[in-house]
Amino acid sequence: MKYRYTRYTGDDLEGIDLEELVSKLSEVLLASGFGSPAGDGDHPFDEDNQRTEQALHDAILDTLLNDGLLSDDAISRLLGDPANADQQPQIEQLIQRIIEQMAQQGYITRHPDLDAERRQREGPGAGDGPAPPMRFEMTDKGLDFLGYRALRDLLGSVGQSSVGRHDTRDLATGVETSGAPKTYEFGDTLNLDAGATILNAIKRIGRGAISDQGIEIEYPDLMVAQGEHQSACATVLMLDCSHSMILYGEDRFTPAKAVALALANLIRHQYPGDTLRVVLFHDSAEEIPLRQLARVRVGPYYTNTREGLRLARRLLERQQCDMRQIVMITDGKPSALTRPDGRIYRNAFGLDPWVIAETFAEVAHCRKAGILINTFMLAQDYELVSFVKRVAAICHGKAYFTTPHTLGRYVLMDYLDKKTRTVH
Repeated sequence: MKYRYTRYTGDDLEGIDLEELVSKLSEVLLASGFGSPAGDGDHPFDEDNQRTEQALHDAILDTLLNDGLLSDDAISRLLGDPANADQQPQIEQLIQRIIEQMAQQGYITRHPDLDAERRQREGPGAGDGPAPPMRFEMTDKGLDFLGYRALRDLLGSVGQSSVGRHDTRDLATGVETSGAPKTYEFGDTLNLDAGATILNAIKRIGRGAISDQGIEIEYPDLMVAQGEHQSACATVLMLDCSHSMILYGEDRFTPAKAVALALANLIRHQYPGDTLRVVLFHDSAEEIPLRQLARVRVGPYYTNTREGLRLARRLLERQQCDMRQIVMITDGKPSALTRPDGRIYRNAFGLDPWVIAETFAEVAHCRKAGILINTFMLAQDYELVSFVKRVAAICHGKAYFTTPHTLGRYVLMDYLDKKTRTVH
C-alpha cells in the first residue's frame, strides 16, 4: 500500500509541522531497549517502558524545547509562570493535542497497558488507584513515513536526486530501447525495429524492392530493438539483535531498524519487482514481518550467525530472481550455534573454533546457491575484521566497516550500485 503525505492544516499546534516532529521522534518510535536495564527482557518482542505514552510525552517535550520547532517566545509562553504551581502549563495541553493528532492521522495507535491494569486490579486497594497508563504502537503508515523520511535524508546526504531499477551490462529485447537492433530469434520479445527490418528487406531484394506492390518482409529480415536488461533482486536483511547492539554506551540497533525501513521504502516505490525479507538473529533466528520491526528490541545475549544465514538462504532459495543477496548488519562475533537436536551451544567469549567453522560452512553453502553476502560491521576489533574479511572472501561479497551514523548511507549506496554481469 502506498501513502500520500501532505501538510496537516486542521489544528495549527502552535505552527508545528507534525511530519517534521514525527521524523525527529524516530528514535523513541523505533525504541530498541537502549537505556533499559541490561537484564530487562530476553526476547525481541518483550514489552518495555519505552512504549508508554509517558515516554512519548517526554520525548515530544524534549524535542519541542531543544530542536528548534518552537521560538523562544513561544516556549516561554507555553511554559507559563513557574511560580504559579496551580496552573497547568499550556505546553502540557499542546503535547496532549500532538499525541491525539498523531493517532488521528494514523501514525500511532493507542491502547491501555493491560498488564499494568491487571496488576492494579489484583493488588491491594483495587479500583482506588489512578487509571492505568496508556501505551502506543507504530502503524503501517507510521513505519512507511519513517522509512520515507530516512530514505530522503540518506539519499540527500550523498546527492542522489533520483533512482531507478538495477541496470546490468546485458541487453534484452524489452519495451524501452537503448541499444543497437539485433536479428530476431525465437523467444525474443517481438519489439520490432521497423526501420532496420525494412532496410534488411531492401538489401535482400535489391533495386526492385520499392514498387507499387510494397516491400515483402521475410522472417530473416526481422530486427528487434534492444533495451538494457534490468534484473530483479531478492534481499534478506539480517539484523543482529543480541545485547551487544545496545551496550558500551551506544545504540546500534535503532539506526539499523531505520535503515531497514528506508530500504523497504526504496524497494516498494522504486524497485517494485524486488523483494525484501527481514531476519533477526540472536541465540537463534527468526523471520519477522516488516510491519513488526518497530516493536523489535534487543533480545538474547548471544549471536547465532550461522542460524541467521541458514534461514536467510532457505528464504532466498525459494525466490526465482537474477540476483539474490543477504545484507547482514552486526557488531559481534559468532558466539552461538544450533545443534542438530535443536539445543543451543553458547560460548560467551566468541570465536569458538567449532562455531566459526560451522559459520564458514554455511557461508560456503550460500555461495554454492548463488547468494551474495554483504556484511556491514559496526565494530572494528581485529578478530572481527578478520572474520568479516574471510566471509567476504568465501562468498565473493563485500565487507563494510562503518558506524551507526554512516550505516544507512553504505547500505543504500550498495543497493543502488549497478549490479553487472559480463557476457563472453
